[in-house]
Amino acid sequence: MAMTITEKIFARASGQAKVTPGQLVDANIDVVMCHDVTTPPAISMLAERGIDRVFDPEKIVVTPDHFQPPKDVKSAELHKRLDDWAKRHKIKYYYKLGRAGVCHALLPEQGHIRPGEVIVGGDSHTCTYGALAAFSTGIGSTDLAASIATGKLWFRVPASMKFVLNGSLPHGVYSKDVMLTVIARIGTDGALYRAMEFVGPALAEMSMEARMTITNMGIEAGAKNAIIGFDEVTREYLDGRLKDTSEYTVFESDDDATYTVVEEFDCSKIEPTVALPHLPSGGVAIGDCAGMEMDQAYIGSCTNGRIEDYRIAAGILKGKEVAIRTLIVPATPEVWKQAKDEGLFDVFYDAGCVISAPTCGACLGGFMGVLAAGEKCISTTNRNFVGRMGSPKSEVYLASPATVAASAVEGRLADPRKYL
Repeated sequence: MAMTITEKIFARASGQAKVTPGQLVDANIDVVMCHDVTTPPAISMLAERGIDRVFDPEKIVVTPDHFQPPKDVKSAELHKRLDDWAKRHKIKYYYKLGRAGVCHALLPEQGHIRPGEVIVGGDSHTCTYGALAAFSTGIGSTDLAASIATGKLWFRVPASMKFVLNGSLPHGVYSKDVMLTVIARIGTDGALYRAMEFVGPALAEMSMEARMTITNMGIEAGAKNAIIGFDEVTREYLDGRLKDTSEYTVFESDDDATYTVVEEFDCSKIEPTVALPHLPSGGVAIGDCAGMEMDQAYIGSCTNGRIEDYRIAAGILKGKEVAIRTLIVPATPEVWKQAKDEGLFDVFYDAGCVISAPTCGACLGGFMGVLAAGEKCISTTNRNFVGRMGSPKSEVYLASPATVAASAVEGRLADPRKYL
């Protein structure tokens, strides 16, 4: 029977020859991602039931990131509970202090994501890891507790949707623009509990960092997971990076696999795109919104906080000054150091930007860039819900690092192509 890549991964994980969409399966978990917000409640749930164990201290990856470093007493207490638990169970891969980073950038960067495996994490954007040909999805604290203790979890196998990215990206257009265009077409529930599988020539030309931007935002269309097949780009990214160097399994969708729908996009016609408040599906071409005044620009997060993103932004900001509050927040310490070593921080400093340690803080309206009532932020993050980055009377506009950088220079929504 023909299967998609997602279905084949579930068949392997559940010890079956084949699975079909809608089927319930008990799957073995290969990696569990834990951070400082959803993991402490999971630990408490286990403690209430007299359970104080982990299924494998080498398959759980821990990093504080949402309130890293702690912003107040309550977040410090979350960190302490996470720290005590990780030390007690001798979690091998515990990234703390100067090595903590935004989880969805940190795990691939540090070699914890392998093709063909099942990864879960207590965060909705865990779907990011699907860029490496793995099944990856976000779960709540209850399921996280079960995964930590048993290394197993039940799933309903999702039906798959295929997204064919044709053509080549025009100058000044990036993977963020592509994904905002996809979500604008299908809506925030257009892939509800579906696997979003991305293929096509435009995708083949994208770096792994660009691909992770696409899979990161699968949840913004309601997807259970987003996934991209294995190719030479994947191989090159993984070579010399993986913590587990044993042979991994590469799955490919069968030519006659069944998809609920096939959506095709001519990427050569996509323009720099901005998602207007208050949904990620509100994407419009920059020409339809340019000139709207902004109060803050934010370049970072698990969506666009990687080194490629800062190189793009620096290319626009070099020799210029920002007109509004502009935050540069590298997703991981490695990205931070690389940006510093490449001289990108000099560009950002000279332009008048604020440079931060790795954190999720501003993205979720926690700290390091919270918006006041009436303020507008052009951001590389993934959500622009009401109150997402601060006051419920503030507004968030989503865009690529290039569009955000251009807008920071002008103090209003701006077309990045004039600077490239």
